[in-house]
Amino acid sequence: METSAADRLGSDDVRRIDALREAHTRLKAELGRVIVGQTEVIDRLIICLFARGHGLLMGVPGLAKTLLVSKLAETMSLKYSRIQFTPDLMPMDITGTDILQDTPEGRREFQFVPGPVFANIVLADEINRAPPKTQAAMLEAMQEHKVTVLGKTYTLAPPFLVLATQNPVEQEGTYPLPEAQLDRFMFLITLDYPSEAEEIQIARSTTGDALPTLSALLHAEEIIPLQQLVRRVPVPDHIYQFAVKLVRKTRPAGADAPAWLRPLVSWGAGPRAVQYLILGGKTRAALHGQYMVRMEDILEVAAPVLTHRMITTFAAQSEGIDAPKIVQRLVAESAEA
Repeated sequence: METSAADRLGSDDVRRIDALREAHTRLKAELGRVIVGQTEVIDRLIICLFARGHGLLMGVPGLAKTLLVSKLAETMSLKYSRIQFTPDLMPMDITGTDILQDTPEGRREFQFVPGPVFANIVLADEINRAPPKTQAAMLEAMQEHKVTVLGKTYTLAPPFLVLATQNPVEQEGTYPLPEAQLDRFMFLITLDYPSEAEEIQIARSTTGDALPTLSALLHAEEIIPLQQLVRRVPVPDHIYQFAVKLVRKTRPAGADAPAWLRPLVSWGAGPRAVQYLILGGKTRAALHGQYMVRMEDILEVAAPVLTHRMITTFAAQSEGIDAPKIVQRLVAESAEA
């Protein structure tokens, strides 16, 4: 299978995948100089970048979400921007606006001043603290990689990645993201508390003089061809069928949904989930030096793709059954079938 996959890719793409695997290993090692643990989180962030997706990071304060995103940009020499979402944040604070300025010729005219969304990696910190109108300002940027201000459209330079954070504990004064916007995120990435050994290492490494400066291992002009490369990774027919079948099982009204799921889920994942399962599988395969998508690649990305696309019923919530538990059971049963 590996030989036929390599033949389908071509010798140039095979060499590029081998180089991408080595770059992936170096990136994780470089980030590990500052970020303790969180190996799975780092992997999923890198998958989002190379798959041209966006990530929603969920975790309590103090888990180094902001540091992780800024250091990811540093290792790739990408322009980084952080937007702190607050109740009084306006759409123009994100996209930019026209400002009346003096020209060298002595005239006064409006000139567009780009907002913080004009970056390669944008951290939308606590995105659910801003009202829906401001949250919506991110939709066009995330989906179309462009913004429209006062009737004029401006293209965002590639690569472009939005990583938004949410605090799962403090919900007072927040505006929950609508399902349409949640669906724009490729992955829901959950950060958990570090282990005891990791926490000791964090205390040692972060209470000194300064954090180390990381080396830039990739640049924008190298990342864009690699984003195109991962989309050429072959996918066997049975993998397409498995991905579609898995997503269809999340829909309680569908014939494919298992009987135990129907009373627990009021709404399942849509077709975009299938697209992200395949793209995530392709990207993971390439990052690990594989020339074809395998079942394990789809199973690995299934939880971050599906969890935020499922709405649980009141019955499920009353029994303490949340979307991650449902997805975990669904993926385990699908893998055994």
